[in-house]
Amino acid sequence: MELRNDNINRLGNEEFDVLVIGGGINGSVSAAALAARGLKVALIDARDFAGFTSQHSSNLVWGGIKYMEGYEFGLVAGLCKSRNELLDSFPSTVKEIRFLMTINRQFRFHPLVILASTWLYWLLGRGKTRIPHLLSLRQIKHLEPLVNTYVSTAGVEYSDAFLHDNDARFVFNFVRSAMDKGCVAANYVASRGAARDADGRWVTQAEDQVSGDRFDIRAKVLVNASGAFVDQHNELTGIRTEHHHLLSKGIHLLVPRISQSHRVLAFFADDERLFFAIPMANRTCIGTTDTRVETPFVDVTDEDREFVLSNINARLDLAKPLTGDDIIAERCGVRPLATRKTGDSVDVQQLSRKHVIEMDADQNHISIFGGKLTDCINVGDEISDCVSRLGLKLSATTGKWYGEPGRRERAAYFRRAADLGLDDIVAGDTDEALSVRLWRRYGANANSMLAAIEKDPTLSEPLIDNTGIRRCEIDYLAKNEMIVKLEDYLRRRSKIELLVPRPMLRQSAGLFEACEKLFGNDGKKRFDEYFDQSDSDPE
Repeated sequence: MELRNDNINRLGNEEFDVLVIGGGINGSVSAAALAARGLKVALIDARDFAGFTSQHSSNLVWGGIKYMEGYEFGLVAGLCKSRNELLDSFPSTVKEIRFLMTINRQFRFHPLVILASTWLYWLLGRGKTRIPHLLSLRQIKHLEPLVNTYVSTAGVEYSDAFLHDNDARFVFNFVRSAMDKGCVAANYVASRGAARDADGRWVTQAEDQVSGDRFDIRAKVLVNASGAFVDQHNELTGIRTEHHHLLSKGIHLLVPRISQSHRVLAFFADDERLFFAIPMANRTCIGTTDTRVETPFVDVTDEDREFVLSNINARLDLAKPLTGDDIIAERCGVRPLATRKTGDSVDVQQLSRKHVIEMDADQNHISIFGGKLTDCINVGDEISDCVSRLGLKLSATTGKWYGEPGRRERAAYFRRAADLGLDDIVAGDTDEALSVRLWRRYGANANSMLAAIEKDPTLSEPLIDNTGIRRCEIDYLAKNEMIVKLEDYLRRRSKIELLVPRPMLRQSAGLFEACEKLFGNDGKKRFDEYFDQSDSDPE
């Protein structure tokens, strides 16, 4: 908590070029891009970083093949370009993955039309991934015996990308990158509204959600990256915009691994939307739904569970149909969809997922609407351009402001890790060497963990059963990643909560010790708080 407390003190006592409100994917890349260009940046979020929509994605980094049906070829081409950039810039984190799409017998398009669409998708993606293939029912059964071909007519195999770790971890690494470049960031700091002072500076009334203390943050430019709450914050600050958000609820269910192959199974659900079974470590993530809602605060309903389970059971030949008892964890969030303010009724399933940035030059204010994880780099660049047009001088960057360290730094890290004997396989994780795991999750900051292991080899030992977590990681996290609640670690800095059933997690050896390292004397309090809340959550 020392880092967070220091940053909160700085937020209230320094003046900034830019204050970014919202630490989801849009806010985190905005802060990282601006800090890399030499501006003095502050970043706050009323919850944990990635604590709302950005922790509920499908973990896919994709060009949006489903948008082709609406003839949004420009959007798809742009998203494919963004996907390719992430594949090149984050090779340890963003990986190509094969999709097996099974086509229903009564589907409205012929399989050859679907094949042609995947080829066009591949071409729009500049041939970055492996080429698509049309599959017969026999070939589908050979690749994935679980697929129920009785209700199918053919299949298509094509490629896209996914996040090896969870989406929230990906977001936090942008926050960490921003802080490494001088950004002052703090989670659990809410904005209670902002106004401009006599000098034209924005003065934001902030409240520390942990201590209850209130203080002002001063900045020349205000960026509203509050995701589903952009409209509400604009009302607080008196900002008028052409766009606003409509909200669509999406849910995923985490169940035991249903296939041993590392492949996304794609189907057309009963409502003819694309529906996925996505590998996630030793589990499978199934979804998603698309339901118009009026509030950002949503829950998984029995109807949602029935939709997901009935669709997957109808399309797979499982030895035993999946039931509610098989659900290990649930993901439920809203997609903020950008649309112009009209009185017309809008179908959220037809709305584009592209982002919209509105700049009010008279007020030195920027609002970010919509967006996708895939397109995050463009958001960072566009926000930098807007801030420059508002009169702030940005310094030139040397190379990219994003991405993993270069080959030389990577090679030096792995030589050092090999000398320490860290090329063993991590039990209970995804069958990878500890050196690979640490680099993928922490990048160049993993060097501090190697230094700790050099001094104390026991820090390379496992800490929490069946997770692959090592003792050196907890020490690093406690000092550097502003973990306020146990959920911050189990759900967002890692994906443990999504993989380990709650009863098993509660009894896991080493978890209480991790709490003591993360929270000191408050370790037991945070442990009990997390599981008491879990026990009281509605089923």
